[in-house]
Amino acid sequence: MSDVFRSIEQGLKEAIAHAQGDQMVTIHEIEIPDADVQAIRSRTGLSQAEFARSIGVKKSTLLNWEQRRRSPEGPARVLLALIDKDPNIVQRTLAG
Repeated sequence: MSDVFRSIEQGLKEAIAHAQGDQMVTIHEIEIPDADVQAIRSRTGLSQAEFARSIGVKKSTLLNWEQRRRSPEGPARVLLALIDKDPNIVQRTLAG
């Protein structure tokens, strides 16, 4: 069996044990800082429309984030944190 299979198998066994109350699990929490969306987008060199398209949100959503009328949440917040660390991560990762 491959290492990937063994890893998945182990994860499933741990999930079943946890669901049955047989095993304590470790929960990892990562603090995600508030995003300065305008600064993050600026470092990518993309226009608002281009940046919004690249992360899969409407331009109006991006404008609301940049003008701090709304704040990104959940997966968008994580994605913005990744882009903040590496402004080209989306283009490099998704390039054909």
